[in-house]
Amino acid sequence: MTEEGFLTFPEEPRAKLDEALSDLVTRASDVLATQGRLRALLKANQLISQQLDLPVVLRRIVETAIDLVRAEFGALGVIGQEGNLEQFIHVGMGTADVERIGHLPEGHGLLGALIVDPHPIRLSHLADDERYSGFPAHHPRMDSFLGVPILVGDRVFGNLYLTNAAAGEFSSDDEELVKALAATAGFAIDNARMFANAQRRQAWFAASAELTVAVAGATDDPLELVVERVRQVACADLVRVLIPSRDSESMIIVRARGQDEDSIVGLEISRKGSVPGRVLQSGKPLLLNEDQVPGASKTLGLGPTMAVPLSTAGKTSGVLAVSRLPGGVPFAPEDLEMVADLAGRVGIALELAAARSDRQHIALMEERGRIARDLHDHVIQQLFATGLELQSIAGTLPAGGGPERLEQAISHIDQSIGQIRTAVFALAPKSRGGQISVRHRIIDLVGELGSALTEKPWVSFEGPVDLVIVGALADDVLAVVRESLTNVAKHASATKASLVVAIRDSGVEIEVQNDGAGHPSARSSGLTNLRERALSRGGDATFSSTDGAATFRWYVPINGRHDA
Repeated sequence: MTEEGFLTFPEEPRAKLDEALSDLVTRASDVLATQGRLRALLKANQLISQQLDLPVVLRRIVETAIDLVRAEFGALGVIGQEGNLEQFIHVGMGTADVERIGHLPEGHGLLGALIVDPHPIRLSHLADDERYSGFPAHHPRMDSFLGVPILVGDRVFGNLYLTNAAAGEFSSDDEELVKALAATAGFAIDNARMFANAQRRQAWFAASAELTVAVAGATDDPLELVVERVRQVACADLVRVLIPSRDSESMIIVRARGQDEDSIVGLEISRKGSVPGRVLQSGKPLLLNEDQVPGASKTLGLGPTMAVPLSTAGKTSGVLAVSRLPGGVPFAPEDLEMVADLAGRVGIALELAAARSDRQHIALMEERGRIARDLHDHVIQQLFATGLELQSIAGTLPAGGGPERLEQAISHIDQSIGQIRTAVFALAPKSRGGQISVRHRIIDLVGELGSALTEKPWVSFEGPVDLVIVGALADDVLAVVRESLTNVAKHASATKASLVVAIRDSGVEIEVQNDGAGHPSARSSGLTNLRERALSRGGDATFSSTDGAATFRWYVPINGRHDA
């Protein structure tokens, strides 16, 4: 007790008490700070775990890590199958900075060191580390660094990178916090990936079922349905269907949906070394990252690609190629599995559609055959009998106008019989024993040239045309028909024309008539060429015309100089 009545402590004990109180306050502050950081970590874990959309989860991990350790910049690099960075989600840099840099990191230097040896790296100064390889031009200044791997199961999914700590450098506590966050991030990523896979499989299965039903019942081009639906479900930028060309050295893009679809349809690419060529040759699906895509695909501006064979009747008949633009997210093996399964279902559906088309074609041909038989067995016979009856009646009539009119009617009946016979041959199958009959070849040729005239030419055949006109003689006959009808269309100013191909007087005769003013072939090389064809076979060609009518005749004997 002092003179003034106050209680005092000796100097040395008091100093120790002050030191103990200060230490207690410091420890309490540390505990409070630790509790605050633990609460921040718990909150960060909750934020990460709340989302199932993988792109959102990845960005939220970076944003949460930056807030947790008070860093200026952060990024998450996703490691691809080849050990490079296939995705790089960054936070902190502005859009202008990113555009000036020009490209994202590929996994070299310190970023690559974390890929090779997935253990945390903490540096006070980046530039002091021997693994530091510098930054590209226009890159923001970065000094302190903390890198932590993110594991999904027992596989390294990617790495979390943080730079420029607010305190000047990252502490060991910061490292432990980020490691704990990375562990939670691994579970969140795994859940998001499983959810995304489930959604993707559901979408593929729905598309597969939809396309199978649609293709099986489609009356239009089923491949149009396939490429559009695949593009939507796969989130692709371009879907192509390619088939082998006739020369077997290239492949043709026959269907396309997406990027530049109009300009690439019909484009041929070499089979050698190309993605579709490799799939066509092996018959196996192929999955490629952007850096694996060959030059032919890069010229089309394509990035990650998957391609699967399209098989019908047990044979690979084409390739379905699905691509994203450069820089796009690579396709997952699950995507390839789903599109391969879909292509197999579509192949089966195409086979069913082809079988249905064949059945319809067979039914149509059978119906045509029935009509042809009815025309031949009933209608022609009835007309023929009517003609004979009219001839017998004409013989009993006295001279005058009656017999002439009956003869004219009989002539019309004969012409009708000839037209019906032509229709019968048009309805009958075109080929027998692998050979197309000359009648069908002439009918097809007339159909091809008839559009140039006001009316389609009337065609008639007489005699055993298909038995006599064969081989080289058939080629000559077709050439004569083509030349004569072409001249009529171009030069005669005719509205109607007729063609008769007949076996008469042991020879082949072609007669072409029109209601025009003739045509210049009578005075030019046209008739000369036709006459030379006839002379070479011991025959001749003539042309005559009057006002409103012209006739061209071409005749060769069956036993001409050249073998038929």
